[in-house]
Amino acid sequence: MSSVIPPYDEQLMADLQKGDMRAFDTLYDRYSQRLLTYFYRMLGGQEDIAQDFLQDLFIKVIEKSHLFSGPRFSTWIYTMAHNMCKNEYRRLSIRQMHDHHIHAFHEKEEENTTPCIEQHMDYQAFLRALDQALDTLKEEHRQVFLLRHQAHFSIREISEITACSEGTVKSRLFYGLKKPAQKLRPFSPDAIERLSL
Repeated sequence: MSSVIPPYDEQLMADLQKGDMRAFDTLYDRYSQRLLTYFYRMLGGQEDIAQDFLQDLFIKVIEKSHLFSGPRFSTWIYTMAHNMCKNEYRRLSIRQMHDHHIHAFHEKEEENTTPCIEQHMDYQAFLRALDQALDTLKEEHRQVFLLRHQAHFSIREISEITACSEGTVKSRLFYGLKKPAQKLRPFSPDAIERLSL
């Protein structure tokens, strides 16, 4: 029995350029959750804003599909997401976003009284510590951190997405890893390896 090989993202974009909306649906299914997490962490943990940005991004995918020429769809869509976050940071002060995130975090903690199994609590505590650590980073450090450890892009790909040299990307990664590594050390020595979970 032969198995059907799923189409590559780039083939789906070629189909979308011809007006095939099923190709768009497949791309949305593949990328929406990852990009929602990306926006959530880049925009101060505000889920409603992350959702809005996700929808705006995929509208851009439809409207600008004719601009895609390769080589990789993932690099192209994350470049658009990066630029959207960059523009948002220009409109809002980082301090305002930070204060809102911390306030929302404490409210959520007070409301959450449901008992959980120990493993779930440990994992939630890990994610909270990660979000808090990321929230203290400069935008450019948080950006490369998430592209590397959540989206799993290579240094070269991050360089393309952010329009920075590979040396700059490496430098930002080095400084961007310091605070999260310190914050996550109580969970396990290899906590940094769990960042993509």
